[in-house]
Amino acid sequence: MMLSTPQTLGYRMPAEWEPHRATWLSWPHNLDTWPGKFDPVPGVFVHIVQALEEPVHILVKDAPMEAAVRGLLTGVPEVHIHQIPTNDCWMRDHGPTFVQGPQGQTLINWEFNSWGQKYGPWDLDNQVPHRLAALLDLPQVTPGIVLEGGSIDVNGQGLCLTTEQCLLNRNRNPQLTRFEIEAYLRNFLGVETILWLGEGIVGDDTDGHIDDLARFVGPQTIVTTLTEDPQEENYLLLQANYQRLLRLAQDHDLTIMTLPLPTPLYYDGVRLPASYANFYIANNVVLVPIFDDPQDQLALMTLQKCFPGRRIKGINCTDLVWGLGAIHCVTQQQPR
Repeated sequence: MMLSTPQTLGYRMPAEWEPHRATWLSWPHNLDTWPGKFDPVPGVFVHIVQALEEPVHILVKDAPMEAAVRGLLTGVPEVHIHQIPTNDCWMRDHGPTFVQGPQGQTLINWEFNSWGQKYGPWDLDNQVPHRLAALLDLPQVTPGIVLEGGSIDVNGQGLCLTTEQCLLNRNRNPQLTRFEIEAYLRNFLGVETILWLGEGIVGDDTDGHIDDLARFVGPQTIVTTLTEDPQEENYLLLQANYQRLLRLAQDHDLTIMTLPLPTPLYYDGVRLPASYANFYIANNVVLVPIFDDPQDQLALMTLQKCFPGRRIKGINCTDLVWGLGAIHCVTQQQPR
């Protein structure tokens, strides 16, 4: 039995819109993630780094990659590059969760198992939190359970949003009950209430990460992906989640806003998880994935209403999402 946890010591995971010290990324290099489509992907990362307008830390596998990345980012201020090798680029999922408390920052070092051992190897990815703790000279806490950052979203004031499809999946922590998983979230994120949705969007190989589905955009406001087209294969699951959110809104005094879905994108006949909900909230801007789609403008306008004090910047992620992720998946915030 744990006598002290981050929660009991006064630590919490800040909301993404709270001030950042920096944004962390792992530079893309795994050709298998974008079969036959890798070449344009580093350019998307360049656009992300250029648009962030805050200090950026980038992990690279070796000195030649560091030199290449520095060349791509010439003229971008406050870029810090670290030779820490990874298996892939999904920093949201293999990176640490930063929590803050009376003694400053602590890193939560979750276990990473490549989304239920779907791809491999993942040994280098699983070492990233430990190596960042050493690099930053910050303490780390190791819960000992599998959890990816893209599976959770918090409002910084006690609420955590997640999905049953992911956190209750037997390919993550088969030894744990729903009650026990909730206890881990409370103990290590400093939250009080877990808001459960059902399934994630079609094509999401992470088993339903919340960051493709629904996100906090304010302490009491959630934006969720929705479609009114009964022929859309996401229709029933999104409607079911929307009804859950409406019930949760009554119980927790929440406002629910909606985002459209882009036109379905496919690779070799497989639906890709293209979603406007995979945005990233930086200090001054919100980076939103767009897809050369008629719905892009509506999504950008909707998120501008959610963040009136920040500029909304669309980043074309048509190539990036071929790797089954977008902007939120490749970024991780370090609070100030």
